[in-house]
Amino acid sequence: MPTRDETAAPDSPTRGYIPALGLRALTPLFDPLLRWVMREERFKLRLIQQADVRPDMRVLDLGCGTGTLTVMVKRRQPGAEIVGIDPDPEMLDRARSKAGRAGVEIAFDQGFASGLPYLDGSFDRVLASMMTHHLAPDAKRQAFTEVLRVLRPGGQFHLVDFGPPRSSAMRLLAAIMSRLEETEDNFAGRLPGLLAEVGFQGVRETGSVTTLLGPLSFLRAERSAEG
Repeated sequence: MPTRDETAAPDSPTRGYIPALGLRALTPLFDPLLRWVMREERFKLRLIQQADVRPDMRVLDLGCGTGTLTVMVKRRQPGAEIVGIDPDPEMLDRARSKAGRAGVEIAFDQGFASGLPYLDGSFDRVLASMMTHHLAPDAKRQAFTEVLRVLRPGGQFHLVDFGPPRSSAMRLLAAIMSRLEETEDNFAGRLPGLLAEVGFQGVRETGSVTTLLGPLSFLRAERSAEG
């Protein structure tokens, strides 16, 4: 989820965030970076397997970007209803084109994680891949609160993003990456606590992988079955 951009015009629909990678001219590099540097398909497939999406479920891809994860979920579970949301209209255009080429039907909406345009209890699963590190601490809390709201009782939130380093090399890389965007909470291992703080239950890290840009953690959290 892109971060704040004070240079946008006050009435611009793009005010409040900057494009992925910081500059709109770099948007075409977004997919190649994730694909080759971070081995995107591997960690996104693992997230999908963790989420255990079933045919009758409604699933939200939060901060869907160019729609890679969104399309992967739909192709692996055609019977599920998949929705992607992102604030960047150019990213959403690329996502729609990607879904069209894949021959899958997906609804892509423009909106922010801090104010999701969906009714309470609208989704069985919410997935988020590499978006929480763009959010400041307060924005993370707002986003997690919104995710909890739009999940049905018993629904689950599955996310993958930068996480605590577990080797000296990863600690050095994390120290460098912490100066970029809003990664400090991620590398410090604070995401599980933030999720529990807003009301999620059963919060746990389910695994981790190492990439050239830093360690990634997989998290799972649930909304109480009692609502």
